[in-house]
Amino acid sequence: MEMSGLSKVEELALKKLMIFRNSFIRYLARAALSSMFIGFGVIVAFKTGNYFYVEHSPFTYPMAAITFGAAIILIAYGGGDLFTGNTFYYTYAALRRKMKWVQVVLLWMSSYLGNILGAAVFAGFIFMTGLFADHSVNGFLLSVVEKKMHVPTMELFFRGILCNWLVCLAFFIPMFFQENGAKMFAMMLFVFCFFISGYEHSIANMCTFAIALVVDHPHTISWEGVIHNLVPVTIGNLIGGGFLMAVMYYYVNKPFLED
Repeated sequence: MEMSGLSKVEELALKKLMIFRNSFIRYLARAALSSMFIGFGVIVAFKTGNYFYVEHSPFTYPMAAITFGAAIILIAYGGGDLFTGNTFYYTYAALRRKMKWVQVVLLWMSSYLGNILGAAVFAGFIFMTGLFADHSVNGFLLSVVEKKMHVPTMELFFRGILCNWLVCLAFFIPMFFQENGAKMFAMMLFVFCFFISGYEHSIANMCTFAIALVVDHPHTISWEGVIHNLVPVTIGNLIGGGFLMAVMYYYVNKPFLED
């Protein structure tokens, strides 16, 4: 069972490499698209959660977690190129000697850059809509962002590891399913698990931070806070996808892999 999924991971990595070789701008645009899709998920999650947040309801986080699942469906079926998933795909392809490590690092950097650009553009769109301008609407978003920017560095690092381990599984496990309905349910379930657990996803965070920074926000939300969060979370995401997914799956399946 694992083998069929791993062959798809390898194929996907090589397809992404082909797109990159064909056009760097096109690859960058695909990466920007994926973080914009996450932006849609962020908006619907925090808009939904805010209805419960203002009422001090215990359902605030569960409702936000359920609706955030829209983001992974958009990425999986709408296309795009997400840094966090690429930590798994490219590392595995490199371990299989189908990609060079220099290419892996270059693709990681390119997808991360594209994700940043997409987050910035999407935040600009949200600012122009005025939908999050009022504090009665953005209260939940700002409270979550403020907390994320003040979590100790080591805790952010380990939350990043666990997050991307789970998120990569959210893309990997559905590769074994035939029905789209089953795939979408599994993806949304895994994303619900990551969101409700309080783990840290670098790209989801950069989208959330970008939106928080363009609306009226307290001084406790700052660019310093963005760096404090994203650096350890990104490194943690890299280990979660690169080691706990790619290296571990390669190692445990190595005797059965065909060259």
